Amino acid sequence: MSTLQRLTDRGLVRPPRWLPGNVQYETIMGSVAYGVSSDTSDVDVYGWAIPPKDDAFPHLRGEVAGFGTPRPRFEQFQEHHIRDDDALGGRGRTYDVTIYGIVKFFSLAMENNPNILDSLFTPANCVLHSTQVGNLVRENRRIFLHRGAWPKFKGYAYSQLHKISIKTPRGKRAGLVGRHGYDVKFAYHVVRLLGEVEMILTEGDIDLQRNNEPLKAIRRGEWTEERLRAWCAEKESHLERAYAESTLPASPDEPRIRRLLLDCLEQHYGSLEGCVVDPDRAVAALRAIQAELERVRDLL
Repeated sequence: MSTLQRLTDRGLVRPPRWLPGNVQYETIMGSVAYGVSSDTSDVDVYGWAIPPKDDAFPHLRGEVAGFGTPRPRFEQFQEHHIRDDDALGGRGRTYDVTIYGIVKFFSLAMENNPNILDSLFTPANCVLHSTQVGNLVRENRRIFLHRGAWPKFKGYAYSQLHKISIKTPRGKRAGLVGRHGYDVKFAYHVVRLLGEVEMILTEGDIDLQRNNEPLKAIRRGEWTEERLRAWCAEKESHLERAYAESTLPASPDEPRIRRLLLDCLEQHYGSLEGCVVDPDRAVAALRAIQAELERVRDLL
């Protein structure tokens, strides 16, 4: 049973009626997934679901592309601060839940969105729920990786670095700044993101917990802001070289990713006849017809 289904059954959250039973994959994200925290009282859950067939293929409900006002398509469901007071033996647990539609999830993964990629590369013990279709995507997660990860991750990392200078700390974040002189939570995300993209470029893989010791040190305030910025400057130079030398494709392998998406939808819905034309299968069918016509002609 998915986490979303359990929270829905207990009346703690109210997603679209079809959603809880169609969640294909859920995983714990955040500091637990990165191996820098053992506190599981707050859980950040990411996942994806397969919507009703006419949401994935709107022409089945009569929509004509480019004409009229299309009905909204499901992209994501998000709910923060879901409190389950009965969890952890009565100590309680708070959930932040984000569930994407499979098409949106694949699009973001293909763009190498850091959070989406991370959700596919979490340690196995962080996976809360995965169906056969969910397992298929996780097993094929490396097909989403390409050299475009560098500008994408760099943008996210330097956004975090910029926030150190401009963001006014509040609540717990103000306490971090007071103790360490700057926001070490932003700092650890900078180092985490640049470490991840280095693995992508050089290995074509991601191990979210490999660099957790430096991340823990940063969270403890053992890096000054000056050390962080010097490290970033040196790492950026190294990553530019890694980008130039990477054997990954320059852009996503869209046909292969599309094939995986269609395989997932076919496993879930059954036949996709009338939903989509597979160009490879169409070409194969035409060749078979041509071969049969030639055989009959030879007989005549």
